Amino acid sequence: MNESNEQLLSAARNYVTDIYTHQLKQEFVFHNLEHTEDVVEACSYMADYYKLNDDDRFVLMIAAWFHDTGYSKGEAPGHEDESIKIASQFLEQHAVEPMVIQRISSAIQATRMPQSPISQVEKILCDGDLYHLATEDFKPRNQLLKQEREFLLGQKISKKDWRKNNINFLENHKYFTEYGQEFLEPKKIENLNLLQKKKPGKVEEQEDVHAEENVFPYVPSKPGDEKAQMKETERGVQTVFRTTSNNHMELSSMADNKSHIMISVNSIIISVTLSVLVARISNYPEFIAPAGILLLTCLASLTFAILATRPSVSSGKFTEDDIRSKKANLLFFGNFHKMQLLDYQWGMNQMIKDREYLYNTMMMDIYYLGVVLAKKYRYLRIAYTIFMWGLILSVIAFGLVALYATASAPAPTSGKVIDY
Repeated sequence: MNESNEQLLSAARNYVTDIYTHQLKQEFVFHNLEHTEDVVEACSYMADYYKLNDDDRFVLMIAAWFHDTGYSKGEAPGHEDESIKIASQFLEQHAVEPMVIQRISSAIQATRMPQSPISQVEKILCDGDLYHLATEDFKPRNQLLKQEREFLLGQKISKKDWRKNNINFLENHKYFTEYGQEFLEPKKIENLNLLQKKKPGKVEEQEDVHAEENVFPYVPSKPGDEKAQMKETERGVQTVFRTTSNNHMELSSMADNKSHIMISVNSIIISVTLSVLVARISNYPEFIAPAGILLLTCLASLTFAILATRPSVSSGKFTEDDIRSKKANLLFFGNFHKMQLLDYQWGMNQMIKDREYLYNTMMMDIYYLGVVLAKKYRYLRIAYTIFMWGLILSVIAFGLVALYATASAPAPTSGKVIDY
């Protein structure tokens, strides 16, 4: 990891430590600095195991430090969103690139129960977050979690209910990385077996099922529970759509920034060249050709940079047939900006009712975002290529003309006249 990332990681560690020290309620006996340090250590170990590159390791470690900082707001539900806000604010203050912040936010979001990691970094973070399930400290750590849950619920949790929910959780939990499946899963099963030896009897199983949902942060679905499994799958699909759309938007923003740079640079060069050339063209006629090459280069590069950012808006209307045939993309403003609000609401309601239409529309939106991105980056590549080679050619031309002018200039005389 480079020095700047090391310094930022150190600053993040100090920042998070200060949050847990001064802002976290003392009743959070599980989700505290000790737990975060354990997760960071586990993630660091797995990062070494997988030999992550510097960028991935940086994203992983920052996400590990910030993933539970949302508990400082005093609420367990939705703490991931608060953690993302805290992390984003810190990273923005340190001028971290938006794409990196997005990756860190996605990693933290993946730890929300039920966990839904996609990338390798997210999988490592999720396994690191529940690393304690496969350690000798599982029992004491689990007691701390029970104590914390009792504080949040404002009521006592019976040992029977807590044990039953722990058994259910461990039976359905899975590690996402190969490391977790190979090295952590066996020890987790040992801890599960220890709990099952004290598994409650039939009388306990007849207790109110709804009470279980209140005493454990998440009860995974049983293998035969198709509805719950479908819900988990749908959550993963939504995460894919959200992450992909965000990535496309970040790439589009980067392309626009690159275009603005190219437009600004070429505009300055054209302005300066024209002002100098027009004023002194009669004194330096030999520099007309090199200056012309430079101007043509800047003009061509400027044109493609403008094409990369030029907006293209469609008709802005859709018909009822478009909705019924599932052809209209109501997620893009260009397809409805000329429609009445009631017509747009009707179309959206029709799309929301049809799950297949809704998902296909989201796929369509992502696809056309990708098409627009490809067009932008193609124009950008042309603009930068023209600018690079044109600038090189212009410098060479100016140099050759200057050398030729120097070589062809008459030799200076001493100014003395010798009289014989």
